[in-house]
Amino acid sequence: MDDIDVEPVDRVGDEDDGLPRDVDAPEYVLYGGKGGVGKTTMAAATGLSSASSGVPTLVVSTDPAHSLSDTFGIDVPAEPAVVHEDVPLYAVEIDPDAAMEEGMFGADGDPLGGLGEMGEAMGGMPGMGGMADDAAEGMDDAPGSLLGGTMPGADEAAAMRQLLEYLDDPRFDRVVVDTAPTGHTLRLLQLPEIMNSMIGRVMTLRQRFSGMMDGIKGMFGGGEEEGDPSADLEELQARIERLRNVLRDPDRTDFRVVTIPEEMSVVESERLVARLDEFEIPVNTLVVNRVMERVSDVADVDPEWIVEPDPEHCEFCARRWDVQQAALRDATDLFRGRDVKRVPLLAKEVRGEAALRVVAACLA
Repeated sequence: MDDIDVEPVDRVGDEDDGLPRDVDAPEYVLYGGKGGVGKTTMAAATGLSSASSGVPTLVVSTDPAHSLSDTFGIDVPAEPAVVHEDVPLYAVEIDPDAAMEEGMFGADGDPLGGLGEMGEAMGGMPGMGGMADDAAEGMDDAPGSLLGGTMPGADEAAAMRQLLEYLDDPRFDRVVVDTAPTGHTLRLLQLPEIMNSMIGRVMTLRQRFSGMMDGIKGMFGGGEEEGDPSADLEELQARIERLRNVLRDPDRTDFRVVTIPEEMSVVESERLVARLDEFEIPVNTLVVNRVMERVSDVADVDPEWIVEPDPEHCEFCARRWDVQQAALRDATDLFRGRDVKRVPLLAKEVRGEAALRVVAACLA
């Protein structure tokens, strides 16, 4: 693949004291969960801690509603950029619109391998549009129209293509992914199976119509088609298979589910883990965020970040304490055998390097 230009931007901050130097994580770390539970915070903190240990690390946001820039306190661009001048930390927010314009093969590629052009040609001839529709019958599981038009779900497909590029980039020894909320993430993870099925059918259609299209082009003076268009589809199949293998390898990938200590959030996390199990994607870590406990009980941090819960004298605190303790018990039972990490509710907004250092210390 072509090298991705990496341009420096303003650094995250001036300090890196207190960061854990040995991050217990494989090559690829994906943070998932419902919206608003703190996935971006965990991804940014893990990326900063990883880079501070000397590992070239890329933090990727696939969420269409990006918040990575807000968390780092800088403008994160749509291409990998240096976000810290003292450690090898990079970040990127995937632009879904730009990614869709480039398609599955990049700026010069045809996401349908030329089939869209075939559909337009057939649809424009008397009686041929129906044949194209008949040929596509049974392909409803594909993420969109295969004979022209915009593919629904193309934003996830394009995000998958860019994610593949970043996972393959030799400059990054670790890639940390801030995924979109649960529904978007599951659609992204379904794409390898859907695209494999679609590609097989596209190749069948190519074989079925190639002779006829050659005849049509000959009638109208069309030249010979350059190269083998099926080669693009075969390359895509190989890349999809590689992504699937990487995501299923527990030695290379850890999908970390982020939740908060509330019953509904824990239940949704349980459903997400069950779906990930169906995809054979390993979930080794559950992160429970915003727990009412003293930060000093979890990590050695500056007292300014500490919130002292007082359930004995504060009725609101007492009620929230009961809700959280019940949710924590459920989470511990449901995710027994997995590493359950707790990140306390902090006294200040988690934004910028100082806050991320605190979160990284809690995750460690």
